[in-house]
Amino acid sequence: MPAPEVTVIIAAFDAMPYVTRSVGSVLRQSLGADRIELIAVDDGSTDGTAAELDRLAERAPLMHVIHQPNSGGPAGPRNLGLDRATGRYVFFLDADDHLGPEALERMIAAADENGSDVVLGRIVGEGGRRAPGSMFRRNQPRTDVFSSRVYWTLNPMKLFRRELIDQLGLRFDTGLSIGEDQPFVATAYLESAAISVVADYDCLYWVAREDGNNITAQEHAARMRVDLFRKMAGLVAARVPAGPGRDTLMHRHYAIELRDAVLQLSREPQRETQDKLLYELADLVALHWTEGLAARLPAVVRLRCHLIRHRFLDELLTLVRWELDRGAATYGITTLAAKVATGPELRIEAGRVYALYPYFRDSTLNIPDSCYDITAELPVRHRVDSADINATGLRLTGHARIHRISTRDVTTELVLRKRGTDTERRLPVHHTPTPGLGADEDGGLYTYDLAGYDVTVGFASLTPGLWDLSLAVGAQGIVKEVRLGSSRADSVTTATTTLVTDTGTAVALYTTKPYGNLTLDVGETRHRVRPHLRVTGAEWSADAPATLVVKGRCGLAHRPQGALTVRAAGPGGEEERIPVEPEPCDGTFTVRIPCTTPGERELTLSLAVADKEWSVPVPPHPSLKPARWRRFGLPWYAKPLPGRDALTLRVGRVELLKAVRRRLAKR
Repeated sequence: MPAPEVTVIIAAFDAMPYVTRSVGSVLRQSLGADRIELIAVDDGSTDGTAAELDRLAERAPLMHVIHQPNSGGPAGPRNLGLDRATGRYVFFLDADDHLGPEALERMIAAADENGSDVVLGRIVGEGGRRAPGSMFRRNQPRTDVFSSRVYWTLNPMKLFRRELIDQLGLRFDTGLSIGEDQPFVATAYLESAAISVVADYDCLYWVAREDGNNITAQEHAARMRVDLFRKMAGLVAARVPAGPGRDTLMHRHYAIELRDAVLQLSREPQRETQDKLLYELADLVALHWTEGLAARLPAVVRLRCHLIRHRFLDELLTLVRWELDRGAATYGITTLAAKVATGPELRIEAGRVYALYPYFRDSTLNIPDSCYDITAELPVRHRVDSADINATGLRLTGHARIHRISTRDVTTELVLRKRGTDTERRLPVHHTPTPGLGADEDGGLYTYDLAGYDVTVGFASLTPGLWDLSLAVGAQGIVKEVRLGSSRADSVTTATTTLVTDTGTAVALYTTKPYGNLTLDVGETRHRVRPHLRVTGAEWSADAPATLVVKGRCGLAHRPQGALTVRAAGPGGEEERIPVEPEPCDGTFTVRIPCTTPGERELTLSLAVADKEWSVPVPPHPSLKPARWRRFGLPWYAKPLPGRDALTLRVGRVELLKAVRRRLAKR
């Protein structure tokens, strides 16, 4: 038999009744059960899991069950499954969780199309379990750990190319009692040719067990957490050169693994043990500490690291208790209301915002203000409600506010930056009332009743180029900038809108990918006018002799009145322009062109404004036959000339003698 497409490995210990659904979700994949090898390793279960796996395997030829004594964790069973895997790809599935019906098919397609060695499928929580989400905001065909958020999920429930696993000799670390999957996944990330993210489909369902026995929900001693932090920080330091890339990855371990180690340290009953572990952590934190890393960390993590580095045990324990008493925002907050009600008080000074964590400006400790400065962490909530563009300018309305900064002394400005240059324009906005805004998020503790904005950008002040639109949102001396457009009302279209002003300047309003930010294209840097001018047909009028009917469409949102014409040009420079007036709804038009002037005329659709002109030819129409009519009793004709790029008509009087001779010749 041909090798299977994918090997799914399930390590199971006392997983009833969840394992039945887990296995069933694999066997019912749209990829086809005949293309999936399923290896289930029973790790000494005592609740009927072993018998259930054997029962399920009887109906699935490509399902293999391995029984072994309990090993104490999933690392050993997963390694055993890897030793026997034969698929092109490998996917690890916990016995508690289950797959979406098309998960494997979609992830394998992403790997094959993009040459990816690792594929992440969107994870959703079930039964109240929280799932990682920041890396699943959009599909990412090819990415890496430095330009995306994938490194913030180091669980093994991903698709791996088995060739990469074999080349690296990857196996799960059986020496780690917690986080044994992190070195495996981190190494695969760093060594992969590319990483893909499938974010538009629910691939994996993370299930919260009713008995609370998910292995990730169990507490682990401080020693295990310290060992995991040491392992992962050392791995990153060994594989990634010092600099911004290393700081990016270290951020995750200082924010999560170090945090969890400190939490467990606070629960150790013996002071001597706490002191010993703190000294270990102090050396580890100092070993990899850089200013670049510090700049990436939230203030509370900088404070935690400062207390660790200076071996302030009592102060560190006080900080942990302070966080836990206030809902433990950094240890897994459960409700937004609790976070709002228990967040730290703020102090605003000289354009900076400080969170009043314990020991702020305590003269006996002299902790730097940078450990309390949360200015960079405060998000900007914003939305575009309307974006109306016309011949003179772009009018924007909406609202914007800095989270937890009430809208007093507001100073918001619209900022336009010309891409690729240092040129910028700043326009003050008209602040409009927004009563009740944010009350549902902040519990009424902060008021954002003057967060609205109304501003118009005049095109006359903008030179040709791409102008990105941002808001410098200001209140109480705090100013934060945000790109406009990613959040917008449904009525704000994402389609590109192009127009030509009365001075002949082409302007297009469009949204950039992938976030939908607003940008103005002035002067056809990317968006051309000519594709908006189109001729769709040409035929002789049925009710008027010597009249050509030209149909088309002008897709511009605006153009000066009378600027669009059909131009009939003769070989000697003579020309005639017939004005085009579009239908009011969709820009389609029908224009009637008299063809009574003797000679040749080449027809083009032309938009002329000031000293600029855009034109497209009226294309030749093979079905357009010569027209004949009588004028003052004499026969006339108009016929298309062959071999021309634009429809060219020759108009003239029929010479009777030549016509008679041609008829006689035909006889």
